[in-house]
Formats: sequence, structure tokens, C-alpha cells
Amino acid sequence: MSATTTVATPPSRAGARRRRWVLEVGWKYLVALVILFYAMFPLLYVVSAALNPRGSLAASNQLFGVFDLANFASLGSTSYWTWYGNTLIVSGASAVGAVLMGAAAAYAFSRFRFRGRRAGLTSLLIIQMFPQALAFVAIFLMLLALGEVFPALGLNSKLALICVYLGGALGVNTFLMYGFFNTIPMELDESAKIDGATHAQVFWRIIMPLVTPILAVVALLAFIASFGDYIISKIVLVSQDNWTLAVGMFQWVSNQLASNWGLFGAGAVLASIPVLALFLGLQRYIIGGLTAGSVKG
Repeated sequence: MSATTTVATPPSRAGARRRRWVLEVGWKYLVALVILFYAMFPLLYVVSAALNPRGSLAASNQLFGVFDLANFASLGSTSYWTWYGNTLIVSGASAVGAVLMGAAAAYAFSRFRFRGRRAGLTSLLIIQMFPQALAFVAIFLMLLALGEVFPALGLNSKLALICVYLGGALGVNTFLMYGFFNTIPMELDESAKIDGATHAQVFWRIIMPLVTPILAVVALLAFIASFGDYIISKIVLVSQDNWTLAVGMFQWVSNQLASNWGLFGAGAVLASIPVLALFLGLQRYIIGGLTAGSVKG
């Protein structure tokens, strides 16, 4: 039989290893916990307020002190589901339109060489530098004038709101897709044209499947931007039946004396479901779309 001898690590060496681990790795865990708490606390607070039937923020200071679904049941007696449907229509149409318009514009700037191409790209970039708040008055006056000729494109029209969203995001989406389109070799287009493919066939059957990541990113960004927008929706949509969730739910908490934060929390929890589902569904495209589209090939 042979005896096994265990050599103990000197205390000084073990302490040095612990200090080295804290300095190199340990502090990262601490920072991660702080960031996680900072990100999760507002979400937990909203869920706690949604489950509290009292409807005040003071009653929600104790997280999950009450567990009641009364606020969710009360949403049916309001116009919440009408606003929910309006929001999905506007956001969905804006996302689809942003993808199609941005892809078409990016394909033209990336593949065609025409007079005014560089000036057009520069103009789009310069326009995007101006704050969006500068356009609020112009949007209102433009829709007011259009409504006298084409009521469908005037104030209180969801179609007009969709058009405003599409126009406002066209420049950013074009630049985002333009960088991604440039990473696709031109030889693919040339080979398809030699085989007799038209520009439409090259665009839909070759280019679009290859740029799926950036299409997913643009769709997600456009959906989230229009889903949570308040100011433009408030300017364009006048009647309560056409309001979106951001406009309608703000009315529940705009009056400080009669604010119902419990109802607002319940509506916010349900409103997060489409965005969360879309994000999870497109998650595998997001990283590739953002990184590959940021560098010109």
C-alpha cells in the first residue's frame, strides 16, 4: 500500500489567487449584478403594480404584497383592446412597409450607378441629423391640408400615421440596409443576369433571401418605434376610437388626482407581449444583421 500525501497550498498563495480573481474576474460579476438589478427592478415594479387592485403607486411600494388579477379584468370595460388592435395594425404595417421601402432604396443605391446617387445618399444622411421634433408642426399642417383633398391621408387616419412613420424612418433604414447590401458580391447579380434573370428576379429570389438578417432588424426596430410612439400618434390621431396604446393609456395616468397606475401596469404588461414575441422570434437574426450591416464591404 502506498500512502497518498496531500500538499496544502500555502495561505499566501491561496490569498494571492483570490485577490487576482477578484481584480480580473470578480468585479465583473458585481457590475453585472448591478446592471441586472437596474434593468429588472422597473419591470418587477410594473408587474407588482398591475397585480395591485388599489391603483396607486404608494400602494405598490411593497413588491408583490397583493396578488390580484382585477386590473386585468377591468381592461375589458375600457377601450384598451380597440387601442391594442389599432397599435398592432399601425406597427405591423409600418414594419412591413419599412422593410420593403428600405430594401428597394438600398438595392438601388447599392447596385445601380446613376446621376445624383451620391447626392441622394448625402441628402438622406443630412435630413436624419435634424431632430424629429422640428417636423411636428409641419406634419400637422401637411396632414391638415391633405385631409381636405384626400380624407384617408388627413388627420385622424391610421393610414396617414403609417405614412408618417414610413417617411421618417426611410433614411435610417436605407443607410442600415445599404451597408449590408454592399457585403453581397456583385458576381451573384451578374451570374443571374447571364442566365436571363430580370432585376426583379434578382432582387426577390437572390438578394432578399441573403439579406434576411438586416430585414429582421429593420422590421423589429420599425415595429418597436411605432409601437411605443406617443407624440406623433397624439398629433395625428384625434378620436378615441383611433388611438394607439401609447395615447390611450397615457390618459389613465395624466390626471395626478385620478391616476390609475394599476390599470396602466396591467395594460403595459399585456402590451409587452407582441414586442417580446417578435424579439424572441427574430433573435437569431439580430446580431448578424446589426454587425454585418455596420461595415461597408
